[in-house]
Amino acid sequence: MSAPSQPRFPGAGGLRETGRLFALALDVARAMPSRPFQIREFIQQCWFIASVTILPTALVSIPFGAVIALQLGSLTRQIGAQSFTGAASVLAIIQQASPIVTALLIAGAGGSAICADLGSRKIRDEIDAMEVLGVSPIQRLVVPRVLAAMLVALLLNGMVSVVGVLGGYTFNVIMQGGTPGAYMASFNALAQLSDLWIGELKAVIFGFLAGVVAAYRGLRPPPGPKGVGDAVNQSVAITFLLLFAVNFVLTTLYLQLVPPKGM
Repeated sequence: MSAPSQPRFPGAGGLRETGRLFALALDVARAMPSRPFQIREFIQQCWFIASVTILPTALVSIPFGAVIALQLGSLTRQIGAQSFTGAASVLAIIQQASPIVTALLIAGAGGSAICADLGSRKIRDEIDAMEVLGVSPIQRLVVPRVLAAMLVALLLNGMVSVVGVLGGYTFNVIMQGGTPGAYMASFNALAQLSDLWIGELKAVIFGFLAGVVAAYRGLRPPPGPKGVGDAVNQSVAITFLLLFAVNFVLTTLYLQLVPPKGM
């Protein structure tokens, strides 16, 4: 009689996938300063990711800033703190909304394209052929795409911050009867430069996560063309979950380490 098989730990598969994803992230970070750097591939990927994300990001940032301004304006009016609407809405956009919007669109548009491209190369055995020839797929294909996602996320975050703040200012002044002077005065009184830095830092980290997750699922697709589509859907879903978890950790650390202005 054959020995009974040992029961498998229910979460072993998830832990194994998490470990492989973390290992890929370390390999990408270690390969970034390596030479030769694929500058042409990097420029092409920057242009492609920017071309598919810049217009949706600009269109989404306007209602985001308007909704935040309208909601906070209504709340501050109820509690008699309407003069702080500008600071609250601007800080909410720069610290939270702008990096999240940027990362979601980078993952949804750019990340899905990265995953589909690498997945197609994988099922056509191009990745295996590169490894046989001694070419590192991580340095040749993954690193330029991850760096491109990080750079585009950084630039788009600045654009979203500007467009969102202008949209919130316009909607607060025009639709809620706020005064431009009070809006800007509260912003100058409570905002500080570190609020912008944390937003940019979040955008860079989110871009790195989106690129690594897309590359990980693209290099490990299920068999067949349908598997590439499944890998794309999985990469977007996993990236969204990681973004909100990492955003919570970064926000908590920032609020604990950086004192508010005036304190």
